[in-house]
Amino acid sequence: MESVDLPLAGVRVVEFVHMIMGPSCGLILGDLGAEVIKIEPLPQGDNTRRLTGTGIGFFLSYNRNKKSFGVDLKSAVGRDIVLELIKTADIVTENFRPGAMEKLGFGFAALKAINPG
Repeated sequence: MESVDLPLAGVRVVEFVHMIMGPSCGLILGDLGAEVIKIEPLPQGDNTRRLTGTGIGFFLSYNRNKKSFGVDLKSAVGRDIVLELIKTADIVTENFRPGAMEKLGFGFAALKAINPG
């Protein structure tokens, strides 16, 4: 079988997502070749990792083709680490309630200031 470059090869996505719609977006971007880095809260990571019953396969199904990074976004050190990562990103995705990213220091204006692209 011939190796074919995927359309988003070389694109880096940093995602702050949960539940279904956010992970679905990153899933599709990863399937198209993007490097997707999922930011997960410490200490337990994404809540969907612990689903049981009919939800038991959710995390694995919707987070394939992704790298995962656990960090405390409420700490200065955690925020600094993620901001350095975002400097290298082509895309940032999130699906939190309005204002949540701004409250954490990751609103559009703050991210555009460190990564105008």
